[in-house]
Amino acid sequence: MSDIAYIDEHRINPLDVVERVAAGNDWSFERAGDDEITILVTGRWSDYQLSYTWMGDIEALHLACAFDLKIPDRRRAEVQTLISLINEQLWVGHFDLWMREGMVMFRHALVLAGGVEASGRQCEVLLSTALDTCERYFTAFQFVVWAGKEAKEALAAAMFETSGEA
Repeated sequence: MSDIAYIDEHRINPLDVVERVAAGNDWSFERAGDDEITILVTGRWSDYQLSYTWMGDIEALHLACAFDLKIPDRRRAEVQTLISLINEQLWVGHFDLWMREGMVMFRHALVLAGGVEASGRQCEVLLSTALDTCERYFTAFQFVVWAGKEAKEALAAAMFETSGEA
């Protein structure tokens, strides 16, 4: 047997960093344990529940961002089509439809393999990416669910930007 010494390096829990970010922004949060924290943030279109989960076995900080929009069974196929169209446009993260709960969720992860420590800036960017993406596409989901629009039409309407002033 070799005389290689194993040193158990102490790693800062990335959720401690996330907690400091939430506290620094005066966001309501709840720490469910060593591996999960939930933050509530009010956006322009909805209130968002952001759940960070530290997945030590794969060394990843996972973020799931949900918003209050229940998808009725009759609109789920069109919402799935909309999600596919949106995900084609995203460089990072993705939307999912959780069938059992009938809710849309944005998910993204920060890989911290090899003992890499999470910084406050990384955690803020993860959160702002989720919020910005949800805010950008929320109205498209509304158009499909509440107005009965087709996915392509809803996405086009949500992406329409005005310029200038009236």
